[in-house]
Order: sequence, then structure tokens, then C-alpha cells
Amino acid sequence: MASLPSFLDPLPERSINGPYINAVFNHPPPLGPAHCLWWPPLKPGMRIETVVLFIPGMSSLILTRRIPDALLGNPGLLDFYTPFLTALQDKDLTENLAILAQAHIDHTPGIYHDTLPHSRHSLYAQVQSAIELFDTTVAEFSPARVMLIGHSVGSWVALQVLKQRPDLVAGVFLLFPTICHIADTPNGKKLSSLFKPVPRHIIARLSAVGKRIPLCILHRLVGREWPIVQLKVLRELIRSPESIRATLRMGDEEMFEIRELDVALLKEHRQRLWFYFAERDGWVGEQKALILNSFEPDVGSLRITYGDPSIPHAFCINHGEEVAQQCHQWLLEMNLSIVN
Repeated sequence: MASLPSFLDPLPERSINGPYINAVFNHPPPLGPAHCLWWPPLKPGMRIETVVLFIPGMSSLILTRRIPDALLGNPGLLDFYTPFLTALQDKDLTENLAILAQAHIDHTPGIYHDTLPHSRHSLYAQVQSAIELFDTTVAEFSPARVMLIGHSVGSWVALQVLKQRPDLVAGVFLLFPTICHIADTPNGKKLSSLFKPVPRHIIARLSAVGKRIPLCILHRLVGREWPIVQLKVLRELIRSPESIRATLRMGDEEMFEIRELDVALLKEHRQRLWFYFAERDGWVGEQKALILNSFEPDVGSLRITYGDPSIPHAFCINHGEEVAQQCHQWLLEMNLSIVN
């Protein structure tokens, strides 16, 4: 496919009539294939000025609307983010912007490498996959700027890329960032037990029930405010025991591995960081204050946006347009600072 970068392989079985292309990035062993989405630049034939590399959050199972900020809190499959990323590119009027999003390995239903060990699901395997894709993107599109957007735990992964490639990352947008002490957040305390081996095995087995749930019943369970297109993405997840195991295994590691805030990293690269916080966020909780206080006495100079109270952690379900508008504004600010 001519409009794909050379390092991506098309995925025709997931073809969608939209501005983006489904593809696979085949990481060398032991990582294996990762699902990707590619938004080609709006001005074909012209040199790409900026490439946005998007890293999603973790896919939490969404079982009931009664805990809206917990089990509805982390829709991490790439397809949940297509309205947000499409809206972001649609606002590109000043430069030739391309967007590349990569799923966490083994999280996308139907895209697995069954011959590889389960260690590929590890949190640090996902970090390595993001670094490999970043390096490949830089090599392909140089001298274009490559910047990162991370949502939820994707923000933590993006910071690890920045830590390993400090001279190459143009900027990092941290959306609803879960970058420290996740186990101590309100949702971490409520849900960490579900990520353990026995509960996640049981939950994965329940996917057999999920295959029989009609779309109309699922709509009632999660809430009528969910768009049908997003509901279909959710249905794909709950019908896949492999994806469920992978996401819950990764969630278990997050509880143990993402603890102390890397204050030195944040301070060193503060000029390349942008933060977006929800008014209330069960996946961030009191850690928001910890993050901001780490910049004292210069917290006032940080690039911080406090989202509208109506925009939740799971912004990509219904509020992609609003967050895309903010990211677009940040892109303009980043370009202006580079020029100056």
C-alpha cells in the first residue's frame, strides 16, 4: 500500500472506510506483531513536518455503569481512539502532519504471536516495543519532528521513550497521566485484585458469555451515552479471552512497577512536557498533587490544562474532539517555541 510507511504491513482484514489505515508493525523476536493505525498526511507528496506517535492506555474490562470511573476508566484498544486522532489531524492547517498509533502487543483481538512466551505481555516489553517503533519512525521520516502523545499508562510509556531517547523526542503530551503509584489511586485500590492470576483467568473464561451478549444489552450495561461505533470496539474486546488475559496481566504489572515518580526526568525535560488533567480522576487521584508539587517552586511555568469537569479519564469514548482541540493548540505552541 503506497500510503503506508515502509516499516508497516497492511492489515486488509481490518479494513475500515476512514482516513486511517490498519496495519501491523512486525517487531523482531521476541516481541512479535503489534497493531498500528496510520493517518497519512493531508498533503500527499509534500515532506512530512511532524509525526505524532500515540501510545494508548491499558484496556480495562467494562462490565457495569455503576462504577463509571473504574471499569469504564481505561479503554485502551486503538480503535477507541480513532475519533480523537482523526479530529487531531483534521485541525492540521499549518504543516504536513502524520499520525501513527501503536497498540500494546497482544491487546488487539486477533493479532497475536502464539509461538512466543507470555513475557511479551510484560510492561517493559511494551516499553521496548514503543522504543523500537519510535526509532524506526525517526529513521524513516528524518528530519521530521517525532513527538509523543500518551494516554493514562501510555503517558508512563511515553516518558520511558523520552528517557531512552532524550535527544530525539520533540515533545510529550501526557493525557490523564498515570505515571506514579497507580496501586494507591482510588481505582487501583478497587481493582488491583482483579488483575491477579486467578481472577483474570476467570474473567477471560467469561468471554464465552460475552460472545452471546447482544449489542442492545451491552448498550444498557455500559450506558446509552456510548456511541455504537465505540460499543462495537468494546464487544470485540470482551469476546477475546487472549486480549483479556494480556490486558489484565499488564495491569497487574503496572500496580507493582509504576511506583515512585521520576522527578529528575520530569524536571530535566519540563520544557518538552504538556499535561492534561481531569477534575476528578480515579486513575490519578492524589498523585496529581504529587506530580505538580515535584516542580515547586516553578510549578506556575508548567504547561498544564485542567479539562472540563464533564471530560473523564476515558475521554476517547465521547470527548475526543475537545481533547484533540487542546492537543492541536499544544502543537502550535511547540512549533512556535521551536521557531523562536
